[in-house]
Amino acid sequence: MSWVGKIEGLHRTPRSFLPMKSFQSLKLITGVGVEEDRHSTGEAFHSDRPEEGRQITLFETETLEALLRDNGVKLSMEDHRRNVTTRNTPLNHLVGKRFKVGNALLQGMRLSTPCNHIEQITGLDIFYLLMNRAGLNCKIIVGGEIFVNDRIELE
Repeated sequence: MSWVGKIEGLHRTPRSFLPMKSFQSLKLITGVGVEEDRHSTGEAFHSDRPEEGRQITLFETETLEALLRDNGVKLSMEDHRRNVTTRNTPLNHLVGKRFKVGNALLQGMRLSTPCNHIEQITGLDIFYLLMNRAGLNCKIIVGGEIFVNDRIELE
C-alpha cells in the first residue's frame, strides 16, 4: 500500500451535545486521547463503556465529497463529529495497522459506526449513508501535538 495522506482539519468538543470546534493543532495524550475532548474527559455518550480504541477518531474528506456528489448532502468537517479530517488516507484499510500522524503514532483499532446522534445534531438523514465510511477509531501509541497539513503515513 503506497500513499501519503494529510490532515485537512482538527476538531474537538468537551461534551457530546456541544458543537465540534476546529483547531490548527491538537495535543494527543498517549493512552488517553485528545486533550480537552469528550473522549478523554469522560463526557462522551459511551463513557460508561471505556474503550482504548476510541482515543482519537478520523474521517475522510473524500466521504464528505461523495455525500455531496452522490446524495446532495452537505456535511462540514465539524459535522462528522470525528477529531481528524484526512485526505488521501485509506482509513478502512488501517484497522490493525500503526501509522504516523505528524509526530504522533496511532494504531487503527476498528471502523467507526455511525450513530443516531449525528442525525440529531445535523438534522440530516445520513445514518445509512455513512455505513462503512464513518471513519476510524484509534489508540494513541505515542502522543504529541499534531497540526493541520501534517503528513499521515504508515509507520
